[in-house]
Amino acid sequence: TNHLSTATDDFHVPSAHELAETISSWLVHQQRPLLCPVINATGVVLHTGLGRAPLARQALTAMGEISKGYASVEFDLESGERGQRTSVVAGLLKEITHAESAIVVNNNAAATMITLATLAAGREVIVSRGELVEIGGSYRLPDVMSTSGAVLREVGTTNRTRVSDYQHAIQENTAALMKVHPSNFKIMGFTESTRIDQLVALGRKHHLPVIDDIGSGALMDLSSFGLTGEPLVADSVRAGADVVLFSGDKLLGGPQCGILVGKQKYIDRILVHPLMRAMRVDKLTLAALAETLRLYRHPQTALQEIPVLRMVSQPLGNLRLRADKICQLIGHLPGIERCEVVDDHSMLGGGSVPTQQLPTHCVALAFKHGSLNRWAKRLRLSKTPLIARITRDRLLLDPRTIFPEQDQMVVAALEMACREKVDSDEANLTEPSETDAPPVGEHFQI
Repeated sequence: TNHLSTATDDFHVPSAHELAETISSWLVHQQRPLLCPVINATGVVLHTGLGRAPLARQALTAMGEISKGYASVEFDLESGERGQRTSVVAGLLKEITHAESAIVVNNNAAATMITLATLAAGREVIVSRGELVEIGGSYRLPDVMSTSGAVLREVGTTNRTRVSDYQHAIQENTAALMKVHPSNFKIMGFTESTRIDQLVALGRKHHLPVIDDIGSGALMDLSSFGLTGEPLVADSVRAGADVVLFSGDKLLGGPQCGILVGKQKYIDRILVHPLMRAMRVDKLTLAALAETLRLYRHPQTALQEIPVLRMVSQPLGNLRLRADKICQLIGHLPGIERCEVVDDHSMLGGGSVPTQQLPTHCVALAFKHGSLNRWAKRLRLSKTPLIARITRDRLLLDPRTIFPEQDQMVVAALEMACREKVDSDEANLTEPSETDAPPVGEHFQI
């Protein structure tokens, strides 16, 4: 009896308040959908894990209107007959890039695949060895080329490829010349590459189409904001490339898609390839892309309204003011040992010149107890998940990738995390091991 009494005495019966807290925590953390909005405080503008480019409000409005009911996706309102799906954006793409024709598929890998399948199946495509890239998700250009049915012909060396290398490789079975912007890495030092205009001249001489995969989809020059080396779509078209391939959700700042612009005779052939139906985009993508492209008609409007461009062009002074304000609001919270504003760098990311950095001011946090990984996890489990990064034994919040209207949400997330820490200390709960693996998103994983 004494034994039973002791066991009963040791058993903790939760109070109504504790039960309510437990149920509330379960509802928040266990019932949250796997796909949900997050606050990107990593400083990686085009963070692949976080969905790359946020959409402009005009694009969001268009998607909402189109999704409510039926839409003229493949219906010509003037003739009353069936129309071409991507014609709703083709005109805008031709206007902005000055290309003869344009189509859209579901991503840039698809654009590469269908272009090679159409123009080079069973034949050779000549590419510089230094441009045979592998990007995130184990995407390898050579694998895409072989899957398309094209035969890869490498020329040059990793660091140097001259136009003469392409010239010597051309033979009867050559179908096309291809240039790929190696946007996810950069070779420094003793390097040389063939310009697109040189490749076009060689292609014309041998009656071969030239394909230029520029990747990031820059429609305007951003060098004045510190981003250099990104090829412009219009420059490639102007140089005479027959087909230019690029993404819609990187520097263009639109929805995920792959865009093909160029000579009409080649675009028309690609349009009727059987793969086109498998790679087509839906009405929401078309609506978002169309509205994003309309913003480019006025460059200043695009800089203000397209989130990616607005983040890239943010004045450093504004970032400092916002970081200072956040620091003032959270520096006193229990659990925070030190909060200060530090100079650091944001990154473009998303496979688009990750070596390029933009100066920024970050909120740097150090905590009194517990591992940084554990604190980062608490922030990820906030009502609206806050994704930070860890650098040099500090947790950093970069305001460049935080929308200004989210600043107060960042403060609320820190307040909640600190309150949970105090509660757990009072309950004498075991602190997680310092060896916990850092979750995706806390470092520059792009």
